[in-house]
Amino acid sequence: MLLKFAYEDFIADRRFKNTTEKNIQNYRLLLLPFVDYCIEKDVLNVEDVKVSHLRRYLMECQERGNKPSTINSRIQRIRAFYNYLIDEKMVTENIARKIPFQKDSVKIEVFTDEQIRQMLAYYRGLRRKEKTYFSYRGYLLILMLLGTGIRRKEIIHLKWSDIDITNLTMNVYGKSRKYETVFLTEKLAKEITLYGAFCKRYFGRENEYVFLNRDNKPMTDFSISLVFKNLQKHMNFKDVRVSPHTFRHTFCHRLAMSGMSAFAIQKMMRHQNISTTMRYVAMWGNELKLENEKHNPLNNLDL
Repeated sequence: MLLKFAYEDFIADRRFKNTTEKNIQNYRLLLLPFVDYCIEKDVLNVEDVKVSHLRRYLMECQERGNKPSTINSRIQRIRAFYNYLIDEKMVTENIARKIPFQKDSVKIEVFTDEQIRQMLAYYRGLRRKEKTYFSYRGYLLILMLLGTGIRRKEIIHLKWSDIDITNLTMNVYGKSRKYETVFLTEKLAKEITLYGAFCKRYFGRENEYVFLNRDNKPMTDFSISLVFKNLQKHMNFKDVRVSPHTFRHTFCHRLAMSGMSAFAIQKMMRHQNISTTMRYVAMWGNELKLENEKHNPLNNLDL
């Protein structure tokens, strides 16, 4: 089968299986260039593509400055494409599985306690001076992200009906495209209640969604980005990016540093695969070692 038609069939199959538009876009960005590369080299049929073609393509991507994480993302998408080709009996082997992932030494950024205090102080100051909805919204956004580790999309879709203050739980529409339960602390539940009371006074009615834009509609990816871009500008942190995902990383980091088991962290973070969790735990292993040296019970014993 012609490679370009196989690619189109693959994308149609992803859409049929209800793959998110973001993932479809990722396939266009990371898989389609390989298809175009092969066609430019006169390799037109799926069965004619060899491991050597993929290896040379990835080497060219490296020469253009692609980082290991980007190379690995390309390999991952090409592997998925070939899994589909195997299922459809267009090829008999997955050539992308013969290319190993590159070692990626990316450092996951997290906020320090001092940085968190500065961000909260910024919004507390705005609340005192301006008493605007956006100052109250920004304050709770930080607390919600930091106290639950939920994702950007989950914040956008969050409704008041999803929050159960009595039982300290919250249902979020997760990455797996289903509702998942997230736990709340009493401290966070109190802040949510105060914010809810402010919203009723401010808008004069109950709203469906927890976080709104200026037009009283749910926040979007763009408006969330603007909030944190503005916060980054005011904080001027040099060593960490102010974004919802950095709060999620910080949540995970604090769980790991507390000594929580990898299994429990997986459940709290709602990682589908324990290997994702273990990547975080391994990355912060040196910090855990130092904390163990500092707080180990044997330190206070005269041996």
